[in-house]
Amino acid sequence: MSPTPPVRRLRLGLPRRMFSQVLLMQVAIAAGVAVLATGLFLAPLSDQLDDQAMRRALAIAQTTAAQPQFVEDLQRSSPSVDGPVQAEAERIRKASGAEYVVVMDTRGVRWSHTDPKQIGRVVSTDPRRVLAGEEVMEIDSGTLGRSARGKVPLRDAGGRVVGAVSVGIEYDSVRALLFHAIPGLLAYAGGAMAVGALAAWVISRRVQRQTRDLAFSDIAALLAEREAVLHGIREGVVALDRAGRVRLLNDEAQRLLGIGEEAVGRSLDEALGAGRTTDVLAGRVTGTDLLTVRGQRVLVANRMPTDDGGAVATLRDRTELEQLGRELDSTHGLLDALRAQDHEHANRMHTLLGLLELEMYDDAAEFIGEVVGDHRATAEQIAEKIRDPLLAALLVGKATVAAERGVALWVSDRTLLPDRLIDPRGLVTVVGNLVDNALDAVAGTAHARVEVELRAEGRTAVLGVRDTGPGIPAEQRELIFTEGWSTKKAPAHGKRGIGLSLVRRLAERQGGSARVDEAEGGGARFTVVLPEALGEPDPAPVTTAATGSPAAQEGSG
Repeated sequence: MSPTPPVRRLRLGLPRRMFSQVLLMQVAIAAGVAVLATGLFLAPLSDQLDDQAMRRALAIAQTTAAQPQFVEDLQRSSPSVDGPVQAEAERIRKASGAEYVVVMDTRGVRWSHTDPKQIGRVVSTDPRRVLAGEEVMEIDSGTLGRSARGKVPLRDAGGRVVGAVSVGIEYDSVRALLFHAIPGLLAYAGGAMAVGALAAWVISRRVQRQTRDLAFSDIAALLAEREAVLHGIREGVVALDRAGRVRLLNDEAQRLLGIGEEAVGRSLDEALGAGRTTDVLAGRVTGTDLLTVRGQRVLVANRMPTDDGGAVATLRDRTELEQLGRELDSTHGLLDALRAQDHEHANRMHTLLGLLELEMYDDAAEFIGEVVGDHRATAEQIAEKIRDPLLAALLVGKATVAAERGVALWVSDRTLLPDRLIDPRGLVTVVGNLVDNALDAVAGTAHARVEVELRAEGRTAVLGVRDTGPGIPAEQRELIFTEGWSTKKAPAHGKRGIGLSLVRRLAERQGGSARVDEAEGGGARFTVVLPEALGEPDPAPVTTAATGSPAAQEGSG
């Protein structure tokens, strides 16, 4: 037997789609407002109709009491069905449409009534207030049922109360007016509700388009996923509104930019300060994979506008990759130099072998001395002038690479740098970047030469690198220190335009400077000043005469 199919149960509740939920809620709100407005209108309407009926009855009573014949008839005759008071009162009742017009004397005895049988009887309601000279408006029940009443005292020529007039308006007619107004009111309420429902449908359709017809639960899930993604990815995300204010920062963006949550709601210029990073994120610099430097970090930024006029920028940290790329470039340069040295070494070995086979031993010894002496002289010259081993080793290696590229790398005679560097690696970065740029600038030129000068002025290190290349135009001497700006072809591992920017930032971070101008005889001259780059010199040892020395003993004799 086949298994019994599951029974589907009807699930009651709100629909899942946001469009349906918003429409249902807005229609319910519109209906509730219409019902509330109708109720709030009907409640005072009933009181207004009652007041109008009482005032109408009072006006009829005042008009009736103003006729002097009623006073004369009350004084000259007795209550009678055929009396003049009854006749005149009935005439006024029919003319005014009132339910009754009752004229009474000071005892409360009726002289007129719609029902002739009531003539001569005392009125059913208390007449003391009106007989005391007070005009009365009220809704009360009497022999003819519930009615809206107006009572006015009758006065003689001397102002003395001689009776009263009571006029009643049938209350059922007042209620009929109220019921008659309800259909029209409901029609207006229905029209308003229809307009509200139409507006709700239009708004709901707009919400549906803007939310891609998602349910509230879907939106809540998307928000939760968004928070998880933003704070979990290893890329910085910066969201901006149409005014350029920071709307969102994830954790990685805060780390890369060195700012916190306090930047949210502020403009980029306020949060980051002026600079290329601000220009890139604000869209003032266009392009893809734009390089920028923030602090000691090399960042790659991309910016995407949003439909609301804002933008979302992403940041990737390329610091380590850039360092690896530079190390790779240096390694390639050294490999090329080693290949050239290997080729040159083979040539020298062949030359030496030929001299030995020709039994020219003196010439062979002289040839070896010259080759070894040149390299040793270069290394000794650098080590003598630059006491820091890292910098000395760097320049020895650069000299070898320069020689293989046909460039003469010289250390200036003014160079003298003691072994007191506080941050030798930072200075290695500066020197390495400037020498590499100089070698690239003079490569392929005649009489190519690069001169390096390193000297100490107190605790300040001054670095100068001069080349015989084409030089740098005056209008580009500040641009070359901008992140991402370069005249060279980009290497395989990434983009250029970082080295000189890092040099300037390193110098400015230490309170120094980096500039470029024209060298004597042509070419470019870079000058970097690094205050507080060297430690205090060691105190000179104080020599004291030893009491037990021979000189002291001779002097004492």
